[in-house]
Amino acid sequence: MMSKVITFGEIMMRLNPPGYQRFLQTSVFEATYAGGEANVAVSLAHFGDEAAFVSKVPEHEIGQNAVNALRRYGVDTSMMLRGGPRLGVYYCEKGASQRGSKVIYDRANSSIALAKREEFDWDAIFAGVDWFHFTGITPALGGELPAICLDACKAAKEKGITVSCDLNYRAKLWTRGQAGEVMAKLMPYVDVCIANEEDAKDVFGIAAANTDINSGKLDREGYCLVAKQLTDRFGFRSVAITLRGSISASDNNWSGMLYLGGEAFFARNYLIHLVDRVGGGDSFGGGLIHAMRKWPDAPQKQIEFAVAASCLKQATEYDFNLASEKEVLALAGGNASGRVQR
Repeated sequence: MMSKVITFGEIMMRLNPPGYQRFLQTSVFEATYAGGEANVAVSLAHFGDEAAFVSKVPEHEIGQNAVNALRRYGVDTSMMLRGGPRLGVYYCEKGASQRGSKVIYDRANSSIALAKREEFDWDAIFAGVDWFHFTGITPALGGELPAICLDACKAAKEKGITVSCDLNYRAKLWTRGQAGEVMAKLMPYVDVCIANEEDAKDVFGIAAANTDINSGKLDREGYCLVAKQLTDRFGFRSVAITLRGSISASDNNWSGMLYLGGEAFFARNYLIHLVDRVGGGDSFGGGLIHAMRKWPDAPQKQIEFAVAASCLKQATEYDFNLASEKEVLALAGGNASGRVQR
């Protein structure tokens, strides 16, 4: 039996105006489903991994529709709980050129945010599992979720399960001080830390030197130092950082770094004309987890695969990455022309 990856977090309904319409001008919203850890599970399922998503959704048709969205792409939803008052929602306005994208959350008092520790039997959930993934978004939802995440991390560690966490700081959910305090308690159980170019600074006050994310100027050596400081502080086995150089809301440079054993491995850079950047970091995490499990002794291949996977996602509408392993390997191998496949 193939070992399984468990991801844990919230799945939400995503509502966005068609195309590039703004919130203020649209009379129609397109409904899809999304969530950091759910996005990772979908990525893994598309790569051929056994992936299960653990969460709680309301026991009505909208909750079931969210579950069905994951099932459609091959994610195991058998351990998802039912109950609670509502499914979280987020609104997404896609930016273009010099107009940035906007996100509005409506997720207070969602079913997962009100979940209780005793509802999750981590011994049963982790049966046959070799990897556990969560993000900083989940404890940020408050309630008992910080404690639930800690329970999960402790149980995973006791079972020898690899734990990965994407720091994913969201200023609209909690303050830097709250994030730093809660995440510092979870990090000692984490093996693989994933972050973007801002997360380490926002959560732990560790900033990259000679870098200005608003101008798109990123300094490689600065991020090596960030990864080293994170590793020294928390004992991570590896640290992966996405490197986004924003030219505009429509065009970004995109790369990444994997820090392992005191050595940094950088992926090639892609100039992406963005279709939908939301979920780009999650697709990076999914690609990294897949590559680390499949090619455990090939760090350069791991980071190249993760960056290529997230590059393809950002050329795909909505949150889920629907790229196959074959497509990602082709791009990572240099086939970046975008020519029609006949």
